[in-house]
Amino acid sequence: MNGESELKPGSTPSATFKTPSAAVAEARAAIRSGAWTSHTSGLARDHVQGNVVILPRADADDFLRYCQRNPKPCPLLAVSEPGEPMLSALGADIDIRSDVPRYRVFRDGELAEEPTDVRHLWREDMVAFVLGCSFSFEEALAEAGVPLRYLAEGKNVAMYLTNIQTEPAGPFHGPMVVSMRPLTPANAILAIQITSRFPKVHGAPVHIGKPELIGIENLDSPWAGDRVELRQDELPVFWACGVTPQSVVLQAKPQICITHAPGHMLVTDRRNAELSLL
Repeated sequence: MNGESELKPGSTPSATFKTPSAAVAEARAAIRSGAWTSHTSGLARDHVQGNVVILPRADADDFLRYCQRNPKPCPLLAVSEPGEPMLSALGADIDIRSDVPRYRVFRDGELAEEPTDVRHLWREDMVAFVLGCSFSFEEALAEAGVPLRYLAEGKNVAMYLTNIQTEPAGPFHGPMVVSMRPLTPANAILAIQITSRFPKVHGAPVHIGKPELIGIENLDSPWAGDRVELRQDELPVFWACGVTPQSVVLQAKPQICITHAPGHMLVTDRRNAELSLL
């Protein structure tokens, strides 16, 4: 299918699959086979999705401390044992080497390739980290009637590099990346209330309005993802984003680091409702 499939980003699971469990099974099977290489916003919408970072063991301890010091952009959902590609804490058959639609491979701080499978790069010293993703609170926002235009338009969420500096750990340091959703003031208040219940998937926004105050000069030019229209009656609402490690890797320059491509997440067996504090 080469990225074209009956799986439509932005569709609800009931529109494509018979049951949520079937949604996850079919989505991961399509991803693993290489049939689905697009972003995962809207896929299996009642299941947790995760950002992925894979590093050699020599860098893993520093990165673990980096995540612990920066829980807003890097909320840890799972960490593998060195050399272990299966993540049983997130799904019965998840293979971190093949179950992401598109990866990014960084070598010495430079983006080298964007493959759809990284089994050929896997080593016995590799440690995989899965971080919470804001796609996982989309279900709760939708249930509350908060519209998300990028979902309706089948787009990836817009992501921006900011001037908000993260707390360093070893070589890992740098600016936070944020995702942006345009909302009316009333929906922005509701979104704050709802997403505050989900700290494992970035929680409440880090900024609302005036993007220039956090170093964003032009909302029409996202650092990653797709441009989404901001209308006159709307405010830009910014959440910490799990793409932050990719900005950090550009500065830390590990010998090798494998991540997901922005918006191309790991779809897990866990339910979004499990992560809610209420």
